[in-house]
Amino acid sequence: MTFSRPIQWARLSLAVLMVTGTALAHHSFAVYDHTRTLNLKGTVTRWQWSNPHAYLDIDVKDVSGAIKHYTLEGTSINMLQRVGWRSNMIKARDQVTAIAAPLLNGEPGGLLLEITLANGERHELPVPAAQTFKRTPEQD
Repeated sequence: MTFSRPIQWARLSLAVLMVTGTALAHHSFAVYDHTRTLNLKGTVTRWQWSNPHAYLDIDVKDVSGAIKHYTLEGTSINMLQRVGWRSNMIKARDQVTAIAAPLLNGEPGGLLLEITLANGERHELPVPAAQTFKRTPEQD
């Protein structure tokens, strides 16, 4: 393919930049707080094993008994499978403890970093640069 006119080169360059920018933005953890984590104990309402990322929805009771719903983003199912995760590990109504980096905007959600299942099994997620998320000690 030959490009004889500068306008064609400009269009091609713009297209390449748009695709590259989208790919890089997709893998950013900039929307999550790196200075603290949430320690959430609750009931699974949904475990979504899907591309491009897995999602965990849990209901968490606060001290007054009110329920707050959280949606936690996991890594890709490809990454999860590589470290031994399976789609049937978590089910609706399971009682879990999750550690997540919260969303910076204050919405009830975050990046799932670790989960402890009802049977006591603890599983970390293969989050790139996981060490950049400062863990908040669990409070009883």
